[in-house]
Amino acid sequence: MNLRSLMRTDNSLSTMVLRIGTGLTLMPHGAQKLFGLFGGYGLQHTGAWMDSIGLHPGVVMAALAGSAEFFGGLALVLGLLTRPAAAVIGFTMVVAILSVHFQNGFFLAHNGFEYASTLLLITITLMISGGGRYSIDRAL
Repeated sequence: MNLRSLMRTDNSLSTMVLRIGTGLTLMPHGAQKLFGLFGGYGLQHTGAWMDSIGLHPGVVMAALAGSAEFFGGLALVLGLLTRPAAAVIGFTMVVAILSVHFQNGFFLAHNGFEYASTLLLITITLMISGGGRYSIDRAL
């Protein structure tokens, strides 16, 4: 697979709305993990929590998850390498579902997998469609 096929996209306005809305939703979650913004715990404390649930080394895992959300979200907003960004975010959601949320059932109110599974479905959609109209991928 070459760079051109990774960046190929349709001209859909709805895809653009989906990727920008999702990116803007994900970026603050990543900023919580990485920088302690928006009431988050930052890298060290998030890493300690990840260690406590068996994701080792915790700080590295927190950095990977936070980066996937923050920088992957930014890539979605820009429509830059939308498919790879969506794949990384989707993988991160699978890990979150399996390691944290699945045992709590479906509903978000009980820390279930409702939110993470919705993000997973969105990222699968973006992996299929690409960035859509007004994306850097389309411009290139």
